Amino acid sequence: MIVRVPLTTTGPLTEAILVARPNQMLVEARINGRLVRVQLHDRGRLPEGLTPGTRLLLAPREEAGRKTALEVVGVYCGDELVALDPHLAQRLVVAALAQGALPQFARYTRMQREAMIGSHRFEFRLGEGLHTCLLEVKAATRVVGGVAYLPDAPNERERKHLELLGQMARGGQRCAVLFIIQCSAARALVPDEELDPAFARALRLALAAGVEVYAYLCPLSPEGVTLGTPVAVYTALSAIPRSKWKE
Repeated sequence: MIVRVPLTTTGPLTEAILVARPNQMLVEARINGRLVRVQLHDRGRLPEGLTPGTRLLLAPREEAGRKTALEVVGVYCGDELVALDPHLAQRLVVAALAQGALPQFARYTRMQREAMIGSHRFEFRLGEGLHTCLLEVKAATRVVGGVAYLPDAPNERERKHLELLGQMARGGQRCAVLFIIQCSAARALVPDEELDPAFARALRLALAAGVEVYAYLCPLSPEGVTLGTPVAVYTALSAIPRSKWKE
């Protein structure tokens, strides 16, 4: 079974070459010799060194009447494609759950998105009644030396999500986090202790509280993102066994 969702639902993709970046939310790109201005949503997912000559994937903007008709949905970092849609991982998980492609959650026949429990919102509540699972989905796009790192940038919101899941798990609620590694090759996933030590600590505490943590390698292409194979999650770089480095 192949589970794949497109990078965008707004229309066909166009490849372009970056010419300049006048500001954080706008780039100038060349399409078949024609210079156009394109919207750029920078949410910490951009590869380092976004320089003139970088290959881009563009798609029509969903909102009509905008000054820019196109937006950047993908950036090539060398041969590796990085997707900029912050909801791409969630769309993939919706498709995977619907097709029963995630065995950890196969028992659940009901899926509720943006579920409210008290004053807290969770991305997914699976099941109903007393037998439910609260599931949060996170995207990982930064891979160095075969290791995926989280988060892409310091992120207080994701840290708070982990802390809340830990609290719920200690109370007996089944809770899980699913990391979608948007890359073609990674042998392990770890929190970036140097970039965001608070997130790394929150992940360790969540695991200790009983929160289930999973990761999947999900390669990207212009055709979309595909659910791939499971990847081991470690709480620190030093915890990765030597055998993993030999793979």
